Amino acid sequence: MAASQPYSALRVRLSPAAQAESLALADKLEEEMGLANLRRALKRSQTEIGQILEVNQGSVAKIEKRGDMLVSSLRRYVEALGGELEMVACFGDRRVRIKRLADLVEPEQS
Repeated sequence: MAASQPYSALRVRLSPAAQAESLALADKLEEEMGLANLRRALKRSQTEIGQILEVNQGSVAKIEKRGDMLVSSLRRYVEALGGELEMVACFGDRRVRIKRLADLVEPEQS
C-alpha cells in the first residue's frame, strides 16, 4: 500500500490551471456548507448545540438533515453556533440584504 501524502505535497505537482481549479472548488465548497459540516468545522458537537437549543442530540441530527425548515429554526441553530443569520436575495449581479422578517411587517391599521 502506498504511503499517504498531504494534499499540499500533491498540489505542487499539479499544473497551474489544475491548481487554480482546485482552489476555486475548495472556495465554492467552503461557501456552500451544510449545517452538519458547518458545525463540525466549528468543532462543536450535536450534544453541545442541543444543550444551547434545549433539545436532545437526536433533534439536532434531524435539524441538520432537514431540507426545509422555518427561518426562525435556522436562525436559532446558527446563533447556537455563535453566528448570525443573514438573508440575501440575489438578482443577477445585484445582492439585496433582507432585514429581519419581523421588521418588514407593517403594523395593522385600525
